[in-house]
Amino acid sequence: MQNPNEDTEWNDVLRKKGILPPKEKEVEITEDEIQAMMDDAIRKQMGGKKLDEMDLDELDEFEDEEDERIMAELRAKRIAEIKAAAARAKFGSVLEISGQEYVQEVNKAGEGIWVVLHLYKQGIPLCALLNQHLAALARKFPETKFIKSISTTCIPNFPDKNLPTFFIYKEGEMKTQMVGPLFFGGMNCTLDELEWKLHKSGAIQSKMERDPAEKRQIRDVMTSSVRQANYYNDSDSD
Repeated sequence: MQNPNEDTEWNDVLRKKGILPPKEKEVEITEDEIQAMMDDAIRKQMGGKKLDEMDLDELDEFEDEEDERIMAELRAKRIAEIKAAAARAKFGSVLEISGQEYVQEVNKAGEGIWVVLHLYKQGIPLCALLNQHLAALARKFPETKFIKSISTTCIPNFPDKNLPTFFIYKEGEMKTQMVGPLFFGGMNCTLDELEWKLHKSGAIQSKMERDPAEKRQIRDVMTSSVRQANYYNDSDSD
């Protein structure tokens, strides 16, 4: 049976026809009533006195107690935040794994754990650069698990043209793939730019608000424009 007090179009029709009684209005609490409740709480705390009945010493005592209560609440909240952050900060360095360790270290990393896996090969300069960046990011974001592995050790016959490759996992499920030198911008890839890419994937929580690569792109355009202007100026002088 339908509840006659529900806010439905059918119940509204029945009310208009007089079949259902008018819906009772919800009781609203006014600002005066809220203030009265606050005053009542203060009176109970101060032994029955109102604020306008307290002398200066009593007011100071009341403010001190309120300040201590607020500070205690803030302190407890901050301690809880620090403990939660410390519990998440399990890592802090880049772990090198073999193919045999893949399942344990990646797929079974744990509940709520993001994993960044870098497939690389020695002798490829961009792979070496990104490994340096990963070491810095691992220290900065210790709640994320950073792993590297020689590509063919993890995946036999993995093509070198796809290196470097990042696989981003969470709770054993692959979320994102970052494949090849073009994705990273080649040797121009900075630490900040890699941080932004991982932030956008969800693997880390960066405080960056904009892609730092935009600044480099603007700078490159300006440099190119200056070079072109100098070229034409030199041609005109000839």
